[in-house]
Amino acid sequence: MDPSQDAAPSCPAPASGAPAGRVPGPPYADCVQCGGPTEYGAATPGVVLCPVCAWQEAQRSACSG
Repeated sequence: MDPSQDAAPSCPAPASGAPAGRVPGPPYADCVQCGGPTEYGAATPGVVLCPVCAWQEAQRSACSG
């Protein structure tokens, strides 16, 4: 392999996990997976996860190789 050519990583970096339009709380939104409280305001658009579910989702989507 030519050292001057940088190879693309084998898997992309995980998303930051924070919804794009984060709104501060209270009231806080419920996690869409477990129903627990999140650190996002109730008006935050998109999928919101509690810290535990966000960590578990990151583990599932992490590159294993």
